[in-house]
Amino acid sequence: MSQVPQLIILAGGASSRMWPLREKSLIKFGEEPLLISQLRNYYRFGFKDVIIVGNPGNEADIRGLLYTLPDDMRVQLTIQHEAKGMGDALLCAEPLLEDREAAVYINQVHDVVEDSLHEDMLKMYRSNPQTTYLAGVEMQKYFPGGYLIIDESGFISGIKEKPGAGNEPSRFVNIVVHLHSHAGRLMDAVRAEYAKPIASDDHYERAMDILMKQTPYRVVGYAGRWDALKFPWHVLDIMERFLGRVKGQNIASDAFVAPTASIVGDVLIGPGARVFPGAAVVGPAYIGAGVVVGNNALVRQSMVLARSNVGFTTEVARSYVAEGVQMHACRVLDSIFADNVNFSAGCTTANLRIDHGDVPSTIKGNRVYSGRDKLGAIIGRDAFLGVDVMTMPGVKIGERAQIGPGTHVLEDVKDRARVYVKQALIIREG
Repeated sequence: MSQVPQLIILAGGASSRMWPLREKSLIKFGEEPLLISQLRNYYRFGFKDVIIVGNPGNEADIRGLLYTLPDDMRVQLTIQHEAKGMGDALLCAEPLLEDREAAVYINQVHDVVEDSLHEDMLKMYRSNPQTTYLAGVEMQKYFPGGYLIIDESGFISGIKEKPGAGNEPSRFVNIVVHLHSHAGRLMDAVRAEYAKPIASDDHYERAMDILMKQTPYRVVGYAGRWDALKFPWHVLDIMERFLGRVKGQNIASDAFVAPTASIVGDVLIGPGARVFPGAAVVGPAYIGAGVVVGNNALVRQSMVLARSNVGFTTEVARSYVAEGVQMHACRVLDSIFADNVNFSAGCTTANLRIDHGDVPSTIKGNRVYSGRDKLGAIIGRDAFLGVDVMTMPGVKIGERAQIGPGTHVLEDVKDRARVYVKQALIIREG
């Protein structure tokens, strides 16, 4: 028995709910995309044989990143060409299995958990490798997910999807941190479900439901923090986790920090960054390579990635700013900017409703509440906002969109759309 099973990372699902942001597995938190930082963490636990299930849209990018991983980490990439469910993703990985009779550890790239969960999963597996283990997040209040049906000994007999408050069969919600004792048995069960004339895409869950009646499944309880990239505002949650890893003040040797600038708390400042007189960086904060923090600017509890400019008197608070973003004399509050956004002078992201309520957003035509009472704008790559633009809480602006000067953006703007206010110029003499 191998002490560490083969790892399958699911990174192929559609990211349509993340609009206007692109592929969630490739969003950078610091210098590296989430996928790579997750793989580095798995490597620390001894996972050296990995299968990644990608999609046609992220295949080239993932292949271009694999060289950055340790030489003794064997990573294979397979592509799920259609979004046909998690079961189909696993069947795409099947030809790359090292041993069909061995165990596999299945995780989703966009689920970020504490190390303790992986430690507990591996500990349980080593104590009894004939059992399959599913992680169960302990919930103190109702969560609209799949609840594990378990007995007093911790054995699982089923999963009940969204039972409704008061009808939960246990306190454990299933997340995709699954350690299956026999890969071939799982794949055969999934394949059998696809052969049935059932329209739903829950083949993997149905396969497990059958296997639970044949082989032992146990819950591994988890009470730690769990963040999942499901909607675009979840970028702020993942950012917060990564900022929590910044300890002390780490300033690159070739970075410039003016004597009259203020660096407060846990702050990382990357190579070639420049923090000018009167500026303040308040931790936890990450300032990437080549970033400029201009005179009298303020960056606090935020992540600003490489080559972005936080111009004169700009405030960036609790926000994620990707690479190459341009800002000048503006306010960026609880917001997410993708690469190369231009946020011109005087622009502001409103982040608070008048009633201080939960900020909603429209996702694929449905109104979804963010769970945040403060949420600014979410802006796609290469968008250009002219001077004095204001965005209302929760507004999303698509890629390459252009917003004219002085416009108040009240609702989402599609990719490549142009939005502007017509003005009548009146000149009266005398």
